[in-house]
Amino acid sequence: MIHRGKLAQIHIARQELGLTDEDYRAILARTAGVSSAKQLTNRNVGYVIAEFKRLGWEPKPAKKAGRKAPNPPRSRQRVMDKIEAMLADAGRPWAYADGMAQRMFQVERVDWLDDDQLHRLMQALIIDAKRQGRYPDHV
Repeated sequence: MIHRGKLAQIHIARQELGLTDEDYRAILARTAGVSSAKQLTNRNVGYVIAEFKRLGWEPKPAKKAGRKAPNPPRSRQRVMDKIEAMLADAGRPWAYADGMAQRMFQVERVDWLDDDQLHRLMQALIIDAKRQGRYPDHV
């Protein structure tokens, strides 16, 4: 059985090429000797994808995952964990926090903020979360 990502790629290619079910199954049979994409193996999935490319399909480049999370010293780990949780809750990457650090303190990365700046950045994220209704108000 093939990886789910490859299976999804095959179904996307089928849809983008506008293939009928009959044409799609004919391509699977001709290139890999199977009648269903679930029957493909890692060895023969490349033939099917190559055939789709020959027919004019162009796969879109994969999205970049972004940068790695900072690796702070122990003394700053709790604040950094809180920032990471708030970013994840808001669906934002580390680049968003880096942009905030740049705008607020003219420092390129969150990793390079001092303790006071890091704490103030966390407070700004809390304020944003409260405005968006993502942060419980403990008053």
